[in-house]
Formats: sequence, structure tokens, C-alpha cells
Amino acid sequence: MINSNIYLPVITPDLVLVLPANSDWKVHSVSERLSTILGRSVSQLRGCPVSGVFPDAAPSLADLATEVVEGGQDLFAIRIRLVPQQADVLADIQLAGLTDDYQSRQVQVVLRSAGDVPEAEDFHQLVGTSVVMREVFRKIRLYAASDATVIITGETGAGKELVAHALHLESRRHDKVFAALNCTAISEQLLESELFGHERGAFTGAVREHRGYFERADGGTLFLDELGDMPLSTQSKLLRVLEDGQVVRVGSEVPRKVDVRVVGATNVALEQAVVKKEFRADLYHRLAVLRIHLPPLRDRAEDIPLLAERFLVQFSHQYGKLARRLTLEAVRLLQSYLWPGNVRELRNVIERVVVESETEAIGARAFAEWIRERRQFAADLPVARPASSFASPPPVALPWSGRVDTPPHESVVPGGRGQRKDLSEEVIRRAYAAADGNLSATARHLGIHRATLYRHLQQLGLKRAELLD
Repeated sequence: MINSNIYLPVITPDLVLVLPANSDWKVHSVSERLSTILGRSVSQLRGCPVSGVFPDAAPSLADLATEVVEGGQDLFAIRIRLVPQQADVLADIQLAGLTDDYQSRQVQVVLRSAGDVPEAEDFHQLVGTSVVMREVFRKIRLYAASDATVIITGETGAGKELVAHALHLESRRHDKVFAALNCTAISEQLLESELFGHERGAFTGAVREHRGYFERADGGTLFLDELGDMPLSTQSKLLRVLEDGQVVRVGSEVPRKVDVRVVGATNVALEQAVVKKEFRADLYHRLAVLRIHLPPLRDRAEDIPLLAERFLVQFSHQYGKLARRLTLEAVRLLQSYLWPGNVRELRNVIERVVVESETEAIGARAFAEWIRERRQFAADLPVARPASSFASPPPVALPWSGRVDTPPHESVVPGGRGQRKDLSEEVIRRAYAAADGNLSATARHLGIHRATLYRHLQQLGLKRAELLD
């Protein structure tokens, strides 16, 4: 049994796997340490099928190795359980070699303990390791010590309420009420009643007295979402409460003292609203004492895999699904999209593919229907960042990004299904010349995986040295 607490060094690979032509993955070499842990000698393990050495590995080690070869991209920090009843370990699976005749493929596997990789910071349900999110976390901690009002800016779906709740939990008010009110979800006639309360008989339908949000949040934090859309008449009364700390219920003349920290959020530019006379200047200056800007998801693409994994785990558990990870191709697809709906949209998409999935690994194909839906109104979406901002563009067609790679229904997955059949020798030669002799770039130009390109070369009887002849 593997002891998951044993540290496996990262200097040399613990396992090298080889995939001979027309065969399955086999053990090419293994470190002394891993062979000792497995209780078998190096010579006993060499040449054995991977499925025999790790029959219960989850996810399958052979499938992961195939994914690396087919996708032409290494995998890092993949959580894998090599032996049942043992804790997960982290595995880096990297392309180790490919002979010039395209027959022998190798990958190396480095195992390490979970402590060797820094965990994504989870700050009161806010997830991210990007520089911009670290700055958000810093400001939350800094501002939590104050009772000054805070304005949180950011696009719809970015997670502004989570920021407000984190402020509350970090503050001295953490054991008191956190109340949240969306200023656009209630009619103008009822908004004042919801905020400040009303007396019985104050208006038609007021059959009993009502405590407003300010009274209910006394001692705690009141979060006012979509503050920029608040009616001007309500803005003046809100300003009075912020100035003297007292509320007067609708239909009453008796002020009630309240101790509430107000945190507001808006997806509109309050400065512009002030210029247009849509927002009171005095209220703006009273509210905007402290400010936190929550960046849109497209500006922190490095956080997308972390968020996607979080949602994948959440919904797999919620729905009792087998899904445990996204393939590299799927992650690259998600990172290429601009996410006009931000984190909320990402969460909804992951929930959808988890519900529809019956497999352990969710690939790019699982998002095909979602992509088709996006195509229907792609013209209304913002222009995507240029492909040059990626190390390599994703191999899935995204009409809003201007790429012409293989669409999801033609993409290649481990096993070789779905590969294109229309690649002639002339087409391959032209792509190879345009890519300056780089096979990986050639495959991207053609909209296929590198391993698929190798198979086409074999079928056409072409060797790499002959492509520029």
C-alpha cells in the first residue's frame, strides 16, 4: 500500500511510461523509492502494463498519459489516488519523448505530496491566486477594522455580495446580522418601507408595523446591492440615516437609533450618474469613503481553473456524479471565453456539464451545446482577447474569439475518435511551412491535436524531414 505521507522527490521522475505502437501503456522505468513503496522490485515492474500495476488508480493513470500525448500539453498537480483506501497524491504528467518515426511515445510521472503545491486562497468563499484578487483580499482585511461605508464596484455576477459578506465576517460585527437588499428587486413604492420600515396604517395594505432592513441589521452590516439604481427620493432619506444614524419609519415621526455599517455595490459608474443628476453628489461622497473594485473574470483568467474545480467538486457531490476533473482542453476553452456573466455564468455552466456528464473527466465536448448557444448571439458579446495572449490557442472553435480551429464536434479526444479526414499532403505541407517547421504549431493551424497529425503523417507515408521538400 502506498503511504501518501512519503515525500517523493521532484528532481527525477518516479515513473516513466511508454506507449508502443498498437499496444497499451507500460512501465518503462520506475524510481527505487516508488518500487519500494509498491513492494516490488524495479525489474519486476519494468515492462508491466500500467493497468496491472495501478489497476484501481483514480483517475486512470493510463488515461492521463494518453491525454498528455493526444493534447500535446503537460498536466500539473493532478490529484490522483493510486491505491484504494489511500489519500490522494499530486501527479505531474509530462511528455518525455517521441521518436522521429512517431511510433514510440513516452511520458514521465512525478509524484509529490499535497503540501508541495500552494493551495488556492479561499477567503470566505472568494477564490483566487491572481494579483488582482490578492489585492481584493488585502483591502477586505484592511477595511474590516473600520466602520466607514464601503462601495464595491464590479460587473454583474462578479461576486460583489461575497466581498461584502467577507467584510462583515472579518469585522467586529461578525457575530451580528448581515442583511442584504437588492435595490432593483423591489418597486420604488416599497423600497422605503423595506429600508426604513413602516407603521400600521401608513398606507393601503400596511396592516401591521414592519421593521425595515436598517432596524433588522442593527449592530451588524447592511449590504445594498445595485445602489446606483436607487430612486432619488430614497437616496435623500438614505443620506439622512447615514448622517445621523437614525431611521424614521414610513407613517411615523419617531426616530429610532441604529448602529449599522452600510456596504453598497454597483455595476454602474456612480461618478457618471452624479454628472447626469441620476445620483446625489452628497450621497456619493458620503458612501464612497472606501472602495473595493472586484475585477471581471476575463481579467483574471488564471483563476478560472481554480473556480471551475471548486464548482466541479461542489456539483459532483450535490448531484452524486462521477466527475472529478476537467481535461486540459476544457480548461483552455474556458480560459479563452470572456465571461460576460462573470463567475455566476461560469458556475452555471459547470453545473450544467456536471449534471449532463456521466464520466470522470469532463472534456471540451461537454461544452459543445453551450458554445452553440453562445454562437446564436455572438455578435452581441464583447470581442475576445487576442490569441497571442495565450501560450497556445485552444483547439476548439470559439466564434467570438475569431479563431478557426476545430469545432467541438470534430475535436480529438484520447482514443483517436472524431479526427478530421480531409487533410491532404498538400494541406499539411502548407501548414508546416506556415508554422516554420514546428509540428505543434502545424497541428494548431490545422485545428487538430499533434498526435492526430502524427497519424496522418503515418497514413501518408511522410516523415518530418520530407515536409519542406
